[in-house]
Amino acid sequence: MAVVDPSVTAGAAKQPSLPPFLLKIASLAYTLGLTFLGLTAVTFIIGRVMPVDPVIAIVGDRASKETYEAVFFALGLDKPILVQYWIYITSVLRGDFGTSIMTARPVLTDILIFFPATLELATVGIIIGVVFGVPMGVLAAVNQGRLIDHFVRIVGLFGYSVPVFWFGMVSLLVFYARLDWFPGPGRIEVYYDGIVTQVTGVILIDSALQKEWTVFWNAAGHLVLPGIILGTFALAYVARMTRSFMLDQLSQEYVLTARVKGMSELAVIWRHAFRNVLIQLITIIGLTFASLLEGSVLTETVFAWPGIGQYITNSLFNSDMNAVIGGTMVVGMCFIGINMISDALYKIVDPRVR
Repeated sequence: MAVVDPSVTAGAAKQPSLPPFLLKIASLAYTLGLTFLGLTAVTFIIGRVMPVDPVIAIVGDRASKETYEAVFFALGLDKPILVQYWIYITSVLRGDFGTSIMTARPVLTDILIFFPATLELATVGIIIGVVFGVPMGVLAAVNQGRLIDHFVRIVGLFGYSVPVFWFGMVSLLVFYARLDWFPGPGRIEVYYDGIVTQVTGVILIDSALQKEWTVFWNAAGHLVLPGIILGTFALAYVARMTRSFMLDQLSQEYVLTARVKGMSELAVIWRHAFRNVLIQLITIIGLTFASLLEGSVLTETVFAWPGIGQYITNSLFNSDMNAVIGGTMVVGMCFIGINMISDALYKIVDPRVR
């Protein structure tokens, strides 16, 4: 029988291993790195295969051949596509998304100007959707088949079916042009421009920090109508999914057991059934918020809202591919960030995940 050296066994047992938190950090970095590479690759390739000549967009269609070739070589378009991608991704990692043809500013500067407006609008929309959509979905599930259930389903159908641009134009016509209850298009009145110094880019926060309350309330008034438009879409989806999740939980045996034991109906609904749908709801709310960030183009167009959606759309119409790719990258990274936040919230609301 072979004899095993105890010192060898002890040495093998004492081999160092990474602490669990370092393993989690390494796993997260690996996932983020792969996602970032995939996102940059897709956006870059789409930008290159689109039938738009970036050189013509810069020099115009009447430029001389020498000027065209000079810009062509300056942009590195003579190099293989993989080399172009490597140059692009190294520039992005340095925070350089290129220069916008439309504004003649660095794309990153434009994003820092336009994205906070979209973030502000989408945040108002998701707050409306969650504050009203979750209770409506719970009430509809508890009162299945009754009047309130039919009402919630009709609201959900309305939010899904009505075109955003039509809803926005009708809202402006009724509440701004006819009734004069709310301010018109734009983020703020022109005569308030320049009063508030941009700190965060979110005008409500900046005006409150600088105690410019007149500007604050004017900006809040401009937020109402577009916020309600986006909030209606978010409310419809959140209410519908909450109702579906709650109906599934209310049919489980543990709910019947809790009722047989004499637990109050409120405790059964909110302490047991609702807690078991929280993880699903976090996922739905996160995806809805991300959709509002990237899908508010029509709302921003109707209300002349200077957000990232309108910026990307105008850049696309002007063949400004640096701005289009940069804006798309930012929206994609927002999806990644929101998914990470959702994963962190899972561990807070559900001990089983921890």
